This record gives sequence, C-alpha cells and structure tokens, in this order.
Amino acid sequence: MTDSAITVQGIDVIIEGNGQDTVVMIHGWPDTHRLWDGTVEALKARHRCVRFTLPGFDPHKPPRATSLADMTALFSSILQAVSPGRPVTLLLHDWGCIFGYEFAAHHPGQVERIVAVDIGDHNSGALKRSLTGKAKWQIFAYQCWLALAWALGRTLSGALGDRMTRSMARRMRCRTEPAAIRWTMNYPYAMLWFGSLGGFRGAAPIDPSCPLLYLYGERKPFMFHSPQWLERIAARPGSAVQGFRSGHWVMVDQPEAFRQRVATWLDGEV
Repeated sequence: MTDSAITVQGIDVIIEGNGQDTVVMIHGWPDTHRLWDGTVEALKARHRCVRFTLPGFDPHKPPRATSLADMTALFSSILQAVSPGRPVTLLLHDWGCIFGYEFAAHHPGQVERIVAVDIGDHNSGALKRSLTGKAKWQIFAYQCWLALAWALGRTLSGALGDRMTRSMARRMRCRTEPAAIRWTMNYPYAMLWFGSLGGFRGAAPIDPSCPLLYLYGERKPFMFHSPQWLERIAARPGSAVQGFRSGHWVMVDQPEAFRQRVATWLDGEV
C-alpha cells in the first residue's frame, strides 16, 4: 500500500491504496473526510482512494466560504494533482453531490464514472413537483435555519452559530461528533437561500453523461430525487440505482451493505 498526503490550494488531500483506478470521495454537511474512513478501508486494497475535507468544513481551520465556480476550480486542481491525464471515479454524498455534479458537467473529461449518495436531480422541476407541501416546508425550515446560523456566526457570534448548527444536526440524527460541527460548514445553505457568493444561479442541470450508481436512503421524510431521476438512471447502460433501509447517511446506517454495493459496481457488476 502506498499512502501519502499532498496540499492543494490549502486543502489537505489524503491518498490511500494503489489500485489502477482512482476514487475521489467528497463529503457533505456536516461532515469531513472522516465520513469515508470505513469506505476507504473496504476499497483501498483494489482502488486508489483520495479524500479531503471541503473548504470551510474543517473545524480546526479558519472559515473559508467558497463559491460554486471556485469549488469547481478547486476540484479540477485536486484531480489534476492526484490523477494527471486520467479520469477518476467520484464518490459523492450530500453537498458533495451538488458540487460534484457541477464539476462533472464542466469537466467531463476528468470524470469516468460517479457514485452518488442520496442527492439526485436536486435542481429539477420534476423534483419540485414530486414534493408535498409539508416536505417543501421541512426543507425550507432546516436549510434556512442553517443559512441563518452561518450569517449569524459570521457577523454576530460564532458560538451562537455553532449552537444553532449543532442543534439542527441533532434533530437530523447526524452522528458526527458535535465538537466537529461548526457554523462555517453552512455557507452552501446561505448560497442556496440568500444568494451568497453568487449562489447557484447558472448551475448546470443534473444530467451526468458518464455511468452512475445512485444509492439512497428510503427512511426519510422526503427524498432528494424525483421518481423520473430513478427511472432515467436505471435505464442507462452501465448505471444502476438502489435504495437502502436507512436515512440520509447510508454509509453510516448500512455500512456493510453500502461498501459491498459500491465495491461490486466499481468492479464492473451493475
């Protein structure tokens, strides 16, 4: 095994394993690269695993809110550093999906395939039409709370922002240690609802051209994909969808089943 670490634009990038293909793992809220600990252990004997903590998500580093364009550029720099001249597999969860889809839309030559967890066609009309009024209110409530926590943490009190963020994480049954959860992680919600950092205006429609494995939790009050998304992905050659008896954090709620499904798909079993 060859393990190493590099730094790209101030982001620490961890590389483990020495397989022929490179799997780049990108987490979401309110996590860090540690979300993928078990997944790396399961995959690194056959795959080269790369992971990093999103800017602003490392509780030990200063705030670093990052726009959509800058995040895409950062991903491109990281992939060029870890896999020059050869496309990679993206393993994405939550905001990692949203930023990862955008990256793949603008840099398709750097992405060979995608494993996306629990976030599908998040900006589609089909998803909006599929959500009930109650689900729309629930999404608005938790996301605006986190956006407000970011704004208050930045301008008024970091301690207040942290308390608000951690209280929402508890309500959402997130298993990340509270001490590792900070208001600085919430800027994507401020981008979404307040238009901060340019927001998501002009974000590409979610329609990856490469093979995609979509995994999602079935035990949630609402889904982050439309029924049409599942049908479309399932019908594509080389792609697949699978639901798990879990919540949003599939890799935590059903770790063995999750790792097995990812491993078999990466090895060519649809």
